[in-house]
Formats: sequence, structure tokens, C-alpha cells
Amino acid sequence: MALVHRERKGVDQPIGRARLPRWPGGWLDLLEWPDGGDWLKVEEYRDNDTMVIRAELPDVDVDKDVEVTVDEGYVHIRAHREQRTEHKDKESFRSEFRYGEFHRDLPLPKGATRENVEASYGEGILEVRIPCPEEPKEESTKVPVTRT
Repeated sequence: MALVHRERKGVDQPIGRARLPRWPGGWLDLLEWPDGGDWLKVEEYRDNDTMVIRAELPDVDVDKDVEVTVDEGYVHIRAHREQRTEHKDKESFRSEFRYGEFHRDLPLPKGATRENVEASYGEGILEVRIPCPEEPKEESTKVPVTRT
């Protein structure tokens, strides 16, 4: 199994004369979660000739609240979560809720197509498996060096 490294878009932004400390992906990435774009954290790795993407999605109904699509060279994961709890007794009423929409768009590996992409969900984890064709190995040619 090999981890997949992806470059993140992120730039340290200056504040007056000071600069924000370095953070993988830039500090602004920490602030981008309200629109759902970066909140959905995933792990990606290669399992032989398959790219595996795993996303933690607890408390969702996978049949109606999760959508996985593949188009234009990307895997799109979208999810919606809504959870409400209420407690009533003679003297009080308490209601709590949490909800949100989350999405991630991840590039397909080189040479991969939308055919044979599989997704499964169990124990709060969404797993997407993408078959990757074997990349042709480039042959190297030794170039003789002559003395002048």
C-alpha cells in the first residue's frame, strides 16, 4: 500500500508585517469549512492497481444522503447530514441539532476511467475504489559520452 500525495491549494496570507505560521495547505484551509468544501476529510492510497478513497461519514443515510459521481476526470463525493434530538419533561424542553452539506472533488488517477468505479459504505466509512491501469514504464537509453 502506498500513500498518495496531493498538492493543496493554499497560500500563507500576510497580516500587516507578520505572516501566518506555515501549515500544510495554508492556514486559510482551516477557515474554508463552512461551505463544506474542505470539511469532508478523506484518505487516499493505492492498493496494488486500485486507488482507494475513504471518507468518514457518520450519522448519514447512505441511500438518500450520499452521492458519488465521476465525470470530467474527478470523483465527486457529496453528503448531507441532519440529526435532531429533543428532551421534554414537566419543567424543561431541550432541543439539539446538527446538520450540514459536505463535498469533495478528487482528481482521478492518470489513465483511470469512470468504468468499474465502486463505492461501499459500512460503519460510518464511505469507500470508493477506482481501478487504475498500469502505467507504461519508460525505458531508459544509455547515451555514450565521448571525450573531446
